[in-house]
Amino acid sequence: MHRISIDPRRLISGVILSNEPNDNDFPVSRNTTIKGSRHLAREKVLQVLAATVSDEISLDVAFNHVFFRQFTFDAKETPADSRILHPDVVHELDSDVAIQWSEEDIEYARAVIWAARDQRESSTELIDRYSKNWDLERIALLDRVLMRLAIAELTVCTDIPVKVTINEVIELAKRYSTDKSGTFINGILDAVIEELQKEHRINKTGRGLVD
Repeated sequence: MHRISIDPRRLISGVILSNEPNDNDFPVSRNTTIKGSRHLAREKVLQVLAATVSDEISLDVAFNHVFFRQFTFDAKETPADSRILHPDVVHELDSDVAIQWSEEDIEYARAVIWAARDQRESSTELIDRYSKNWDLERIALLDRVLMRLAIAELTVCTDIPVKVTINEVIELAKRYSTDKSGTFINGILDAVIEELQKEHRINKTGRGLVD
């Protein structure tokens, strides 16, 4: 899979949203859906947090826009034998695939997104403190967003093992950020987790969820 190098805010749709996105610009297929998953929900959480990092759009707008459509960038071929297409066919050719989310995945996403917002100042302080041996100006913006996501998930999702959170965030870093992001994020989060555990801010409810 090729790494995507883009402005984090453009992870939503290939364009930077305003607070009043026009749904007509991004139609959703009436006929095709895919089933959501926790892995996909986590990726969408990243998209929401990245899109709102500069506070140019609200979390509510970004959340609704991201979670109820999946953007497709591959060119769709027009049927060769159809010079005049029925409007419904045109709609499907131009549409993105709708995602069928479970209630649990939506609850997870909301919890992590709003926790990341509420913890933004404290998370930034933690990240900066444990990044002291790095050039802070050169830390990828998306790496910061990924670490904020991880800290939020670690502290509010009592049923998700610590290792799962870390591994999933590292995979997102490999997909969307730089070659060194996975190693960097892993090192910083190891130190952050140790502090959060000492402060009893990571509370898992099942066996084997902490280690």
